[in-house]
Amino acid sequence: MSGPAGDGQGAAETPTLGALRGHRVYARRWVFLLVLSLLSFSNATLWLSFAPVANTVAQRFVLSTEQINWLSLVYLVVSIPFGVVSIWVLDFAGLRWATVLCAWLNFAGSVLRSLPCMEIGTQDPFAFLMGGQSLCALAQTLVIFSPAKLAALWFPEHQRATANMIGTMSNPLGILVANLLSPALVKNKEDVPLMLGIYIIPAGLICLLATACLWESVPPTPPSAGAACSTSEKFLDGLKLLVRNKAYVILAVCFGGGIGIFSSFLALLEQVLCVKGYSNEFAGFCASLFIGFGVLGALVLGLYVDRTKHFTEALKIGLCLTSLVSVAFALVSQLPGQTHALAVICSLFGLFGFSVAPVAMELAVECSFPVGEGAATGLVFVLGQAEGVLIMVLLTTLTVRRAEPSFSTCRDGQGPLDWMVSMLLMAGLCTCFSCFLVLFFHTPYRRLQAEASMSPSIQEDACAAAEDHTPYPAATPEPLPWDPTTPSTDATGSSEAAHSWGRLS
Repeated sequence: MSGPAGDGQGAAETPTLGALRGHRVYARRWVFLLVLSLLSFSNATLWLSFAPVANTVAQRFVLSTEQINWLSLVYLVVSIPFGVVSIWVLDFAGLRWATVLCAWLNFAGSVLRSLPCMEIGTQDPFAFLMGGQSLCALAQTLVIFSPAKLAALWFPEHQRATANMIGTMSNPLGILVANLLSPALVKNKEDVPLMLGIYIIPAGLICLLATACLWESVPPTPPSAGAACSTSEKFLDGLKLLVRNKAYVILAVCFGGGIGIFSSFLALLEQVLCVKGYSNEFAGFCASLFIGFGVLGALVLGLYVDRTKHFTEALKIGLCLTSLVSVAFALVSQLPGQTHALAVICSLFGLFGFSVAPVAMELAVECSFPVGEGAATGLVFVLGQAEGVLIMVLLTTLTVRRAEPSFSTCRDGQGPLDWMVSMLLMAGLCTCFSCFLVLFFHTPYRRLQAEASMSPSIQEDACAAAEDHTPYPAATPEPLPWDPTTPSTDATGSSEAAHSWGRLS
């Protein structure tokens, strides 16, 4: 693929070995990352914009609380079947078209759900609200898989984990803002139209940015050897390779279980704490600490693994510490008057557990290379959503109604639930997933190995060329550890085939 004439002016060659191998990075990669991050942020705010003000929204449109809850649950339901379709769209239509489609779906959904507030005589406001949320849910399946692919195709190896972290953590940051912004905007039912209109603005601006500023799915020149060998396997072939990859299956099941636990934790936190007398405001504060420290931890961890490439060690240590914190939460959450302890525990829960999400996504790509990044990260997310549904159903099923204690702050009009068994089960599942991954997950970093397999003599030749001030001769890369045209089977039992950069273009 050849870029426009002006592309070379916007490119900045890396001062590393990659530049000498014909690899280049482009400044516009940051524009792509900005658009993708803002899109993920906007989509997350639309997801949970109703949850913090559910009672007021139900009052405004004469709906039940269960109907309002479905406006958030639809994201989870839609992501499971359509997540697989999104993997295909991302790998075959290309990153640019997938992002633009996502931006338009996100914007259209934000507009559709605001129609019941306009003077057009809508007789069934729930249909418009659910239709808008469903479009936004479809958009989520496209944007949630994209950061790892964007990092692989546009960023050099020493920036990939950081780029993935920025794109991935923009989603929980949107959740945090929605939990703060919606209650601030909605004081009574007359304020609901204002809230819906406010959320349209960023969705529209990001749609305009995506359409106007994104011109290509891949840069004219790959930023690394891994990007040059990145592949879009045939859809079913790629899924077969992943299913046959032992290391990938272990990572997907264990970290997918972690995604399900974190989703259940955020969804059930208020119900768990109100039984012991904690206010809704305190529960929201704990959720904010969980997300905020998770984003902070992801920033630090992303920079660390970019420099050290200790992906496996970082993930295993983070999940082990998360297991200890989950046990502490299961015990302390059943005691009244422990506000400070709970605030610290929720902060550590996010710091250790939530922050490893970008690392896990990078590791999914490393252990499954050269399968496409969209398939590698997307399948982990889809499996995590499915496990989240199962875990949430299991946790709620194990609860029992009890006589309401005098200090309870639950407001559902029924007797509060006893969450002791459910919280102990959540801690047990977290510990089991962590231990299984620590004991049985072992994998080489295939993408890094492919990049390192390029001619080891280039660096010496470059030094000699620099000393005598002669131009650096073009180098021919050595073959990859596997034959790109012939499938080969490694210790994990997965068959791999590397394709050329031109196919992605």
